Amino acid sequence: MNPALSSTPFASDGPSTASTAVQPLLEVENVRRSFGGLVAVDGVSFRVLPGQIKGLIGPNGAGKTTLFNLVCGLLRPDAGRIAFQGRPIEGWKPYRIARAGISRTFQNPSLFLQMNVLENVMVGRHRRARRGFLGCALRLPGQAAEERAIRQAAMQQLEVVGLAHLAMFPAGSLPFGQRRLVELARALATEPRMLLLDEPASGLNTKEKEDLADLIRQIRDRGITLLLVEHDMSLVMRLADEIVVLHHGARIAEGPPQVIQNDPTVINVYLGGNLDHATSSQES
Repeated sequence: MNPALSSTPFASDGPSTASTAVQPLLEVENVRRSFGGLVAVDGVSFRVLPGQIKGLIGPNGAGKTTLFNLVCGLLRPDAGRIAFQGRPIEGWKPYRIARAGISRTFQNPSLFLQMNVLENVMVGRHRRARRGFLGCALRLPGQAAEERAIRQAAMQQLEVVGLAHLAMFPAGSLPFGQRRLVELARALATEPRMLLLDEPASGLNTKEKEDLADLIRQIRDRGITLLLVEHDMSLVMRLADEIVVLHHGARIAEGPPQVIQNDPTVINVYLGGNLDHATSSQES
């Protein structure tokens, strides 16, 4: 086991990036979103700095995935501001946000199950393609070379997540944990500046979670900023530089792991008054 993973469950081994002199990569300011009479996100504000791993935690229904969907353009906020690299992006189409440098994974892996693993990752890489549908259909000059480059880049991402040996396997034949890795490779193939991971450890066993933690650190070390939604408290506390806690759509706490783990509001509202017990439950 990686020594960093065998340490105390609440030791953060990521670098500190809390300097206020650094320009935020992502800014969420007073964002609100409701569905009928239900307020899913209620005036949430936070910043993510370049090179950070930022955790986003809270009970089911706290608004975490809705917030992801707002950042990625799948939903539009009713109010508030979302900026990426200093540019407002609220209201942008998802493809435009992806081109700007934000990619994501989903709670349940969203793959083309009849396509092989490599083809699934190539789908993500096609965002970088210069030739459109017409060029592919007519096989215009340079199309074959670009397709080879896309295939090679996709294979490189499969090597990063450790699945290059399964490149020709149908995605639908893979177990759940490997499907998550295929989706992660596809997100990395877009060459994002920021990666949003929605419960990446859900459904994984202990060994798979350890490998995932190592992989997330490697991604961060490549210069990719991460925003992480996760219910596994041990994993979040080990990985995150800072954590935002949501409850009923509102932010109730924000800070480094050692602050969040001792915050009485977090303990009483989110963790039911017993942080140690909650951590043990996540690890069992």
